[in-house]
Amino acid sequence: MSKRKTIIAEEALVSLLQSKDERGFSILYDNYSSALYGVILKIVRSEEVAADVMQDSFVKIWRNIEGYNRTKGTLFTWILNVARNTAIDRIRSQEFQNSQKNHDLDDHVNFIDSQGGSQFDIDAIGIKKVIENLRPEHQQIIDLLYFKGYTQAEVSEEFGIPLGTVKTRVKSAIVQLRQYFIELGLIFLSGFFDL
Repeated sequence: MSKRKTIIAEEALVSLLQSKDERGFSILYDNYSSALYGVILKIVRSEEVAADVMQDSFVKIWRNIEGYNRTKGTLFTWILNVARNTAIDRIRSQEFQNSQKNHDLDDHVNFIDSQGGSQFDIDAIGIKKVIENLRPEHQQIIDLLYFKGYTQAEVSEEFGIPLGTVKTRVKSAIVQLRQYFIELGLIFLSGFFDL
């Protein structure tokens, strides 16, 4: 299943996608599906559900590509957010919640054993360690939003603070993280926390 990635300028790929050219969709899928699958699997923790969510994500990307705005981030960041939000929506759905109640404990143990070290682990690149350099109130918010799948409204409710305060703290934390990654020469990570 290891296809070769097609080298294409992001602007050209977006143009193909926006004109609903199937070549653009094929290139997008070939270049980004494995990265998206890893993120989705980390959230839903089921290969079957992850495959389904990935399909839903690519359908959403295809249908909503006009909503992509390059001034707000890279195409990868945008599609990553679509996939992440689709996965979070799935695990919050009543159908998913009910199906999880019916799983055997052995299923979870087998899943964890089968994953071993082959899965992309965000902490392996040290992001959680970097986040420890933020102010405590920023650490808590980033942890809930990016590692536990909370929405900003849920964070506001969890800490009993206004939504505007949550948004301000998130923005401040992200600016600090981006600057840190840029200083370290890890520019590819500076887009991980795009809003």
